[in-house]
Amino acid sequence: MLAAPLAVAAGLPATTFAQGHASHASHAGHTEHAEHSTHGIYAEPAGPQAHASNDVEHTGHANLMDHSASSMGHDMDQASQEASSMDHGDMPMQGGSTPANARDPDAYSGGHVRNAGKFSLPPSEASHMSDTHYFGSVQFDRFEHVRAQGEEWGAYEGEAWYGGTYNRAVVKAEGEVAGGKLRHSETQLLWRHAAFAYWDTELGLRLDHDHGAPNRQWLAFGIKGLAPYWFEVDATAYVGPGGRTALGLHAEYDILLSQKLYLQPAVEMNLYSKDDEARQIGSGLADVTAGLRLKHEITRQLVPYIGVEWAGKFGRTADYARAAGESRQQTRFVAGLSFRF
Repeated sequence: MLAAPLAVAAGLPATTFAQGHASHASHAGHTEHAEHSTHGIYAEPAGPQAHASNDVEHTGHANLMDHSASSMGHDMDQASQEASSMDHGDMPMQGGSTPANARDPDAYSGGHVRNAGKFSLPPSEASHMSDTHYFGSVQFDRFEHVRAQGEEWGAYEGEAWYGGTYNRAVVKAEGEVAGGKLRHSETQLLWRHAAFAYWDTELGLRLDHDHGAPNRQWLAFGIKGLAPYWFEVDATAYVGPGGRTALGLHAEYDILLSQKLYLQPAVEMNLYSKDDEARQIGSGLADVTAGLRLKHEITRQLVPYIGVEWAGKFGRTADYARAAGESRQQTRFVAGLSFRF
């Protein structure tokens, strides 16, 4: 600020000083002047007036920002007051009766309804879920010829069922035929229900028939399914007249030798609570049968096999067999066919 008076005192023209000062400012790259020059179209001269102008400009911006923030805060406060003063009882809430102006969910269909009208399919072509269909099947695990100690006879074991995925009517049958006559048979009429992922419960009746002996009837309740490690298990409890009870257990397992050839070990046992002399059955463990069959799948529906099995009688049942001149143990050779359709 003292440079101008000194220049006048020295006799230098003011114009020369201004040019020199401007040149010095351009070489020094006056930061403050460059920053403020971006706000205008042309650069303002440096000096007290420029600083005063810049101060006014910054003050104006600051006042404008303060005013905007104040206005925004005022609007938010007003919105909060309005929200707090709103009557929530007037707001529509979920539940309750349907509003009078609610949209009809069937309005878009043009009056058409499901399974009716000219565009509906006939019952024979209507779509159904898989568990609503009913199926039927007949399968025989054993249909075989048996040879043991010079004797020969035929044996069968199988079941037929009809129903859906969860409930089925089942007929189980097994027996022996010798000399063209039915020597022994066991028939069960059951209602099978899928109670668990791999297990079915069974409830029904059982009828036993033995040639030359009285028939027996039982109420049956059992469970059938696939145990861990792929063991097929069938366990059934029976209750008969006169306080008679029995328990039948059967288990088998498939040992794969190839995609078509496999070994099938199986074991079966029967237990009774009372002696039945007329049918030569004693209390406790009555009999056990263990077999091994080699099966070859021609198809899943047709499986021929050969095998060997051992059968033994125990306890009072063995005593009845000895008294009748029968063997308590037998080794049997079998050849047969498993099939289903």
